[in-house]
Order: sequence, then structure tokens, then C-alpha cells
Amino acid sequence: MSAQPMGLRELKKQQTRDNISNQATRLFLERGFDKVTIAEVAAAAQVAKMTVTNYFPRKEDIALDLHEVFVGRLAKVVRERARGESALAALRRAYLTAIAAHDPVIGFSGPEFARMITDSPALVARLREFHEEREDALAAALAEETGAGPGDLLPRVAAAQLGGVHRVLFNETLRRTLEGQRNDEIAAALTEDVATAFDALGPCLAGYAVR
Repeated sequence: MSAQPMGLRELKKQQTRDNISNQATRLFLERGFDKVTIAEVAAAAQVAKMTVTNYFPRKEDIALDLHEVFVGRLAKVVRERARGESALAALRRAYLTAIAAHDPVIGFSGPEFARMITDSPALVARLREFHEEREDALAAALAEETGAGPGDLLPRVAAAQLGGVHRVLFNETLRRTLEGQRNDEIAAALTEDVATAFDALGPCLAGYAVR
């Protein structure tokens, strides 16, 4: 089935959100995240300051506006894995697909954006929260998919290992981006890194959460 068309109200809300995000990103890249205020973002987007905070309660989330996708992706991949596929295999497959697409969610952001993040303690801290929230969401999905009880430690341990690999690979993408490597160079290197990282988890997770 095709997705239902967005209603006029929803379309206007999405356009307002996109405008705020685009104007804010322009200012952040020009002047640095920490030097731009919410009031300045509102003025650039030609909306009220309250409108900005209604869409983005935290300034960090204007810059890192893929929060929901970032936090929910690993859990989604696990829930949608193929029959006979383990959580580890599904996540590995999904990461390789994201590398081929130069997906911003795994760190393909361009040197200016990467520098904006790493130059801001507030954004670095918020990104760390993203990683932690993603790990919690993955643990909940693994518990649900394996029928684990509330006190079962295994889903949380597995999520910590899988989430840790994703965090390392994300940071590696940022590092290579800041060094000035092209996206195709980064993708080639990451493909090898994925093999190293996921192979290391194979002995303990290859047979875990198989659908």
C-alpha cells in the first residue's frame, strides 16, 4: 500500500519545521553552534521564538534533527529482520546498506557539519545521549523479540555490545570526515571496519535473537 498523502495542516507544520532547521543549520555552520541563539534562529526563519521551541525544545535538537531516526533505527532493524536472521546479521546488513547510501544517520555529514558538532561541547554531549537512548531502545526491542523477562540482563548486554560497535563506527566516520577524506574513501574504509567490528561480536551474538 502507498503512504497516505500528508494533509494540508501536516504539510504546513513540516514546512515550518524544515525552514527552522535549514535556517538554523546555515547560522550554525556560519558562526558555530554555541554562538547562535534561539532568538536569532527565530528571526532568520521569520517565526516566533516560541514556535522554534515548540518544534525543537532543545537547541541541540535543531542541529541534530535526525533524533527520532537515529534513536529508533537499530530497534527497527531488529524488529524487521528476516526469518532465520539474527539481530547481529540484520544490523550488519543494515549498516552496509547505510554505508553504500552515504547515510547522514551513520555520520556522513560533510566536514563543515562534522566540525560544527565536534567544536561544540553541547552537541557532543547531546550526541552521547542519542547513543545511550538508541542502546536503550535496542535493548527493549531485543527483550521483546526474545521474550526476555524484566530482570533479564542478556538483552541489555547484547544492546551494549551492538550499540558500542555502532558508536565506534560513527566516531570513525566523523574522524575520517574531519581529516578531509571523500565519502567514497570513507565508505571503502568503513566496509572493512564493519567486517572487523561485527566479526568480533560473532562468537557471542551470532546465534542470538534469531527470528
